[in-house]
Amino acid sequence: MSKKLLLIVALLAIVVVAVAGCASGPQTGGPVKFGIVLVGPYNDHGWSEAHYIGANYVKTKLPGSDFIYLDKLNSADRPGTTLEQVVTDMASKGVKLIITTSDDFQTDTITAAQKHPELTFINASGDSAWKDGKNYKDIKNLGNFMGKMEYMKMVAGCSAALTTQTGKIGFLGPLINDETRRLADAAYLGAKYCWTTYAKKNVADLKFDVTWIGFWFNIPGVTLDPTKVATDFYNSQHDVVISGIDTTEALVVAGQRAKQGQKVWAVSYDFKDGCNEAPDVCLGVPYFNWGPRYLKTVQAFSAGTLTAGWFWDGPDWKDINNPDTSAVGFTFGKAMSADVKANVDKFIAGLADGSINLFKGPITLQDGTVYVKDGTVATDKEIWYLPQLLQGMSGQSVQAK
Repeated sequence: MSKKLLLIVALLAIVVVAVAGCASGPQTGGPVKFGIVLVGPYNDHGWSEAHYIGANYVKTKLPGSDFIYLDKLNSADRPGTTLEQVVTDMASKGVKLIITTSDDFQTDTITAAQKHPELTFINASGDSAWKDGKNYKDIKNLGNFMGKMEYMKMVAGCSAALTTQTGKIGFLGPLINDETRRLADAAYLGAKYCWTTYAKKNVADLKFDVTWIGFWFNIPGVTLDPTKVATDFYNSQHDVVISGIDTTEALVVAGQRAKQGQKVWAVSYDFKDGCNEAPDVCLGVPYFNWGPRYLKTVQAFSAGTLTAGWFWDGPDWKDINNPDTSAVGFTFGKAMSADVKANVDKFIAGLADGSINLFKGPITLQDGTVYVKDGTVATDKEIWYLPQLLQGMSGQSVQAK
């Protein structure tokens, strides 16, 4: 065989090995096609749309990158569709990185990751990759990320407490789990602090009532109707309702009531532009900005450096609304008065510089148990796994069986 022919054969062998390596191993640079799985509609003006926007952020920052998605993966909208079917379909389209975007997907994502070691999975809001967490699983191709929404829920609670004229705040909650308890608790801590510190009122005169509908959005015949829950709050003199669900019913009902001459307000959730449906009654929106974490994840996957880590991303305290650096933010609504905003800004500044730490004890649970002792700062684990609502709140702490 001639030297020229030997050289051609050798080059062909190198190409074959390289192609095989790319097909089965991690990315080694360049554009990435990834998949996202959404629990609700991609345009829900809430949680799912925020993730959809985060995926699009990657496209603007990494030219040539793209994503595919499946939305409304839930028992009401797609009763015959499983996450495994979605994973198989996405993999057949060349996707090797799949982000599942709900705690409702955590168990099925673990199963999928174990079944498909050739793929890489991220479960947003889960904790299976947290080595110090209660649900750790040693799965090399599965990681988690979440934003520290607790801080922005504190801002929401502060806004509500400084606006209410009746002293009664309603919290419209989804299902009951670790995440939703700690977010409701954070909203109450913010409300209590601003009620007593800035409004100079007695904590006993603040009513903070939680009603859970049973899921992240309305499923007729399965959940409570969030429109009715919001209506019931306003009918019982709760003049501010903080939404903890993925959709905008609380804000819509507040807008309808305001048109009838009632002084009511709402705080929406998840989505930066969430005030748009009823701006005149919207105090603001604590929202997720998934773009920066999505970008870091896709870049690391492309470079072959993505590990099965757990990331709990906080705000950029220099600018909580910086789209390139802050994982969570707060949109100030048109309905927030100038006086209230001045105190809310002061509150945010205190959170930022550490002079205000609402996860410092004493923190007492609903049943009277001291959860965090006086002067002690709660650990991430204690915050993540808050087992009850707090003393001073009314509502269920655990799901009824």
